[in-house]
Parts: sequence; C-alpha cells; structure tokens
Amino acid sequence: MTEDSLAALHLSEAEERMAKATQHVREELGGIRTGRASAALVERLVVSYYGVDTPLQQLAGFHVPEARLLVITPYDKGAIQAIEKALLASDLGINPSSDGQVIRLAFPPLTEERRRELAKVARHKAEEGKVAVRNVRRSARHDLEALEHEGEISSDELERAEKQLERMTHEHVAQVDEIVSHKEQELLEG
Repeated sequence: MTEDSLAALHLSEAEERMAKATQHVREELGGIRTGRASAALVERLVVSYYGVDTPLQQLAGFHVPEARLLVITPYDKGAIQAIEKALLASDLGINPSSDGQVIRLAFPPLTEERRRELAKVARHKAEEGKVAVRNVRRSARHDLEALEHEGEISSDELERAEKQLERMTHEHVAQVDEIVSHKEQELLEG
C-alpha cells in the first residue's frame, strides 16, 4: 500500500466514526421532550410484543395532527395493550389514551424550570458527543503516529493527515454545537 492510501484509510475510518458519534448525539437529543409531539420521542421505545422485545417503530405508524398530540396507529390492533404498557413504563411521564384503534399521547406544556433542566441535559449529551469525537481524533492520531514510527508513512504525510484530522474534528464538533443550539432554542422557546 502507498503512504497516501494508508493515511487516507485511517482518516476515512476516523471520519466514519466521528459521523456516527455526531449522529448519536442527534438521536439522543431527538429523544428529549420539548413539549411538542414528535415521533422521535417514542419510535425507539422497546415493546414486549408476544414475548419479543421490538422497537415501537416496527409495530406502529406515527402521526402528529397537532403540535401537542401524537397519534400512534399499531399495525396489529392486538399490540395496543403491549404498546400502552411500554409507554407507561417509559420515562415520558405521559398517560396514553386508547380507543382500541389508536393510542393518543397528549403532551402538556413544559414549565420554565423543566425547560431549563432539559436544556442542561441536552448540553450534557452534546458534551459527551464532543468527547466521543475527540476520542476518535486521539485514537486516529495515535494510529497515524504508529504508521510513521513503523516507516509506513513519511513525516510530511503524517503532518498533512494530522491537519486533515484536526479539520474533520472541528467540523464534527461544530455540527454537535449546532445540533444542541437548535435543541436548546426549541426547548426554551416553548
């Protein structure tokens, strides 16, 4: 393998891992309740369906007819009780209402204090995401330095790769900042 392809291989692997960390933050923040109805709040919820733990998104469709109302339509009406049980056991703090066909979740408005708490939680999750991105950078830098030490790549190539790695890190940290900023704005505006 050439020097360029070895360094590029490590950089593309690091890019992929950073993208996964950023996506994880996006999904984590999507699960924080803002007072608005959103399918992201419940679609990853695990339901015990005929003894098998199944994500809710595989059992039902979601519809948001109003800002504070989420309607869950199970594909199998026999799953309604299992879905209700999972919703009650979740940390949403909302009682589901069912008519035998669909389940409705009415989201009450959040208090100012609760909004601020949730904003703190969002910032904490974002910080964890940034740490994950930086850990990927550290690991990739270590791998690149090992390649140079073994004579697989030149010191010039190492320097170019480290600059590119730094650029990727800054891009992903900026993406996480943008995601959390949007979520905080969503939380605080009500």
